[in-house]
Amino acid sequence: MQPYNIIQPTTPKVPILLSVPHCGTAFPDELKGDYVPEMMAAPDDTDWFVDQLYNFASDMGITMIAARYSRWVVDLNRDPESKPLYNDGRIITGLCTTTDFHGKDIYQQNVPDQEEVNRRVKLYYDPYYQMVQEQLDNLKAKFSQVLLWDAHSIRQFVPTIRKKRFPDMILGSVDETSASSKLIQSALAGLSTGEFELKHNTPFKGGQITRTFGRPEENQYALQLEMNKVLYMDDSETKFDEIRADKMRVVLKKTLKDLSSTLLEN
Repeated sequence: MQPYNIIQPTTPKVPILLSVPHCGTAFPDELKGDYVPEMMAAPDDTDWFVDQLYNFASDMGITMIAARYSRWVVDLNRDPESKPLYNDGRIITGLCTTTDFHGKDIYQQNVPDQEEVNRRVKLYYDPYYQMVQEQLDNLKAKFSQVLLWDAHSIRQFVPTIRKKRFPDMILGSVDETSASSKLIQSALAGLSTGEFELKHNTPFKGGQITRTFGRPEENQYALQLEMNKVLYMDDSETKFDEIRADKMRVVLKKTLKDLSSTLLEN
């Protein structure tokens, strides 16, 4: 089974690829016996339902790639050599983490050694990155410039990362290096049309996906959007809330539509 799903557009393509690397909940059969069963049944660090939140993408001509497997198998938004993405003291789970965000052990046996980490990178991590670039190359064959939109969500409070509540939405552009200023301003303007608190590059500036695929010198751009789960889930952050999601979709649709128009201007 491929470690990702590709959802093709139902209307003519636009120059945007949507990546959802943390929505996966599956575990490979050979690993299922290694995890704590009750934790594997509902991996808490999942970006629950983000692919469902963006279910309008195909109708807008946007291609989507979404991970099948849990980030507890291998985290697609981490450095492949487990180099830290931030150096400010925060705790960030690694490439093949052994704990959840709260420091709780997720394995009951066979904690992955380096050989096992390398195996997972080859089987699950590398194919995702290769397919992202393949999809971007397909778009670049049709359009002069393209954008990868990396979609994420997080609980309002994760004390191991940040002591206070996260902003509603955080746009990451790797300190304005992963996309053109025009695209960044377009995204910020679109996301500001709702009644949500918006921050840029703090406390998240973009993970490994944004840092890898954001290459403005090649007319290939990348932006990451992190959002609080309560913007589209219930207060317990466990169930999808269609009313909240629809309110969020209005903002996301406008933002992506404006970004598409900006990309097509040149």
